[in-house]
Amino acid sequence: MAYVRHDQWDAHYAGGGRFRELGDTERRLLAEHVPAPAGGLALDVGCGLGELARHLAGSGYRVDAVDWSEAALTEARRTEAVGVTYRRLDIERDDLGQLPSDAYDLITIRLGWAFVRDRTRVLNRLRERLRPGGALCVITPLVDAVPDDRRGIALDEQEIGLLRTGWAAADRYDADGLALLVLRGPSPTTPGYAGKGRPSPHALTGAGAVVTDAAGRVLLGWSVRGVWELPGGKNDADEDFAAAAVRELEEETSLKADPAGTRVRAILMDYVHGIPRVTAAVRVTAFTGEPVVTEPRLIRRWEWHEVGDLPRLGRPLFTPSAHVLDTVWPGLLPGLPPVHRYPVTVR
Repeated sequence: MAYVRHDQWDAHYAGGGRFRELGDTERRLLAEHVPAPAGGLALDVGCGLGELARHLAGSGYRVDAVDWSEAALTEARRTEAVGVTYRRLDIERDDLGQLPSDAYDLITIRLGWAFVRDRTRVLNRLRERLRPGGALCVITPLVDAVPDDRRGIALDEQEIGLLRTGWAAADRYDADGLALLVLRGPSPTTPGYAGKGRPSPHALTGAGAVVTDAAGRVLLGWSVRGVWELPGGKNDADEDFAAAAVRELEEETSLKADPAGTRVRAILMDYVHGIPRVTAAVRVTAFTGEPVVTEPRLIRRWEWHEVGDLPRLGRPLFTPSAHVLDTVWPGLLPGLPPVHRYPVTVR
């Protein structure tokens, strides 16, 4: 996945940078599958130079077009377009209450979803902005159709599958090599829990770190083994649980925390493949830095999640991580596998 700073986007557009033009096949598929209803309202996320927004306006929608690049919006406004309102907005970091409208018949994201880091959280918030019967349309390159050095701009099949989770209808079409997804009817999902295969022989003692940002969102990693998990791992022979949590947090995410600013909330014990597994639930109250993927062989990306979204992730939580989360937010996750829990009293 490609993380791009705001100033890099501005430099891209200011330097004449462009993206693939809207194709005839895309136009046809949009007309067939998301035609504008009477009084239809659309939100174009990451609108760039406004080509898709103008097309939607010409198709009968009134369009709110947002992008985080002021350079892109300045260029977009130079082309007259009736029915399009441009606004600078970072869909990932800004309050969506700043959007001009409360709800939309169509939300489009063209060639930009691969650049969103906290995709699950952003997708949940966009679902909430759809009117009844509305659709979310994502148009994206696929990793198999781009050179190896450009895979950061595209999605693979696992990411496509994750994007399609939690919808009553999730139709996919080919648009000359692009995947065009039409997602309708947000559908509640039940939480799932899964392991990640048989572990290597070990005493299986470790720590899971619950880290929250200033907005109260909790950090989870999307594992290459297809589960969501907390930062953490096995403790070294001479290492206590708090120190293990802090070390693993930095090794896996680059976030730095002081062991003195952590608290072991409980010791949890279950078993896997007949081997006892002991996990310390560690609460990290202060850290510095921004999460980055430092071990891509294990974690595809790190995301900040709303706590209330955890029961509806659509894909499993790593079982020990689920038990640790249940220690911090008791009762949030229904149907947890059995575990022995030993709360720690702080003197």
